[in-house]
Amino acid sequence: MIAMETEHQVKRRRLPVTVLMGTAVLVAGVAGVFASGAPDEAPPVPGPVGRAAAAVEAVGAGVPASPSDLTALIGDREAWLRGHPDDHSTWAVLGSAYLERGRWTADPADFPRAEMALRHSLSVRPKANPDAVAGLAALAHARGDHRAARKWGEEVRKRSPRRWTAYPALIGAYRHLGDQKAAAGAVKKLQALHPGPQAQRLAAEVYRDRGWREDAAAALSDATALADSTAQKVTGLYGMGELAWERGEPDEALRHYEAALRTDPGYARARAGRARVMAALARPADAEGDYLVALAQTPLPGIGLEYGELLESLGREDEAKEQYALVRARVALTEQRGGGGDELLLGQLDADHGAPSAAVRRLRAEWKRHPNAYVADALAWSLFRAGGKKNTGEALKYALTATDQGPRNARFFYHLGMIERKLGKSGAARRHLEEALRINPSFSPLPAARAREELNALGEPPRGAPRRTPDEPAPPRAR
Repeated sequence: MIAMETEHQVKRRRLPVTVLMGTAVLVAGVAGVFASGAPDEAPPVPGPVGRAAAAVEAVGAGVPASPSDLTALIGDREAWLRGHPDDHSTWAVLGSAYLERGRWTADPADFPRAEMALRHSLSVRPKANPDAVAGLAALAHARGDHRAARKWGEEVRKRSPRRWTAYPALIGAYRHLGDQKAAAGAVKKLQALHPGPQAQRLAAEVYRDRGWREDAAAALSDATALADSTAQKVTGLYGMGELAWERGEPDEALRHYEAALRTDPGYARARAGRARVMAALARPADAEGDYLVALAQTPLPGIGLEYGELLESLGREDEAKEQYALVRARVALTEQRGGGGDELLLGQLDADHGAPSAAVRRLRAEWKRHPNAYVADALAWSLFRAGGKKNTGEALKYALTATDQGPRNARFFYHLGMIERKLGKSGAARRHLEEALRINPSFSPLPAARAREELNALGEPPRGAPRRTPDEPAPPRAR
């Protein structure tokens, strides 16, 4: 068996024992303790099993598939393994199907099942088993352990350079590790090996990280047009809504979110996107209704945080605090059940709604693990919120890193402007707060209102004042 201890596993050293025990249970349950006979040949794959099995190779590469189709595929592969427990390839497929279902439904219980099946595949065939190793790369990425994802993915690429299924996890790992050059190179390789909607969708994410909005929109439009399943189409439509929202185009974003919901009414991420637009359009009752439906469908912690901030903006502080507590509980439960933690989200929650000093400690550690623009922005804001001249000076460094290396994100520029305001850099603060509102006037219920208040307090710049001080970096340009 290929073994590798990651930072995530160091923190939870009991996991290998749990995995081994769970694998034994899974093998016993699937491989032959049932009295009914197992088929001698692989069963036919009609209907939903056929739809999922048509992309069996791609399941572990993060190609979207519906939960119902994945459940049908899981049942079909389990039935096959009852009579063929040494079929390493099917164990890898089973693990990848569990992983993709867990990602889609946000059910952390599927992640340990995925690890059990993938590691059992490796125990059956320790060498020349790229599907299982690629599956472990995708699992590490889904759990937020991006260094492990990079290590597994690069191992597949080294041993099987034309195995395209390793590239999606590699691209995600490079992005979260702040290595834009490696991410762009991996996208080009994927497009050459396996052109299609998955490659276009991942290219859009890389372009978005670099602030190339038009390129991202074009790639995502192509990915949606090329989608050959409902799951791929709804993912593309949602992504197009996110890009429009970030550009400050709520009507366009709403059109894409609602198209996604017509395609799949149960897609909670699109429902939460619609809620954001409803809040921006001054329809808080509709926004709240959408958030509640989204959380009932898929209780993602990020959606809970957005809902809490909506409640707080409406003056319902006690209800907001209840939501923030639920967010912490959901993250803790996901980590406890083997789905991985979310240090970035918890740091953001602590900075604004908890203990900023705790957020600083959490996000410093996260920056060492995953030095990307989103972590830089969150760390900058936590330092600012913690207070003190030294912290604020350090916050400026990280805020500039975020705006220089990351996408044109309204929240990034808002944080930079607020930090500069605290440091007495009034001209720079005015320009960056204006930039935040220019990018998206309704980027978040609480900060957007605060940005307007600060701009009013700053007033108009003195006549003849320079647009930028000599030592101030120019804002990144859109492409």
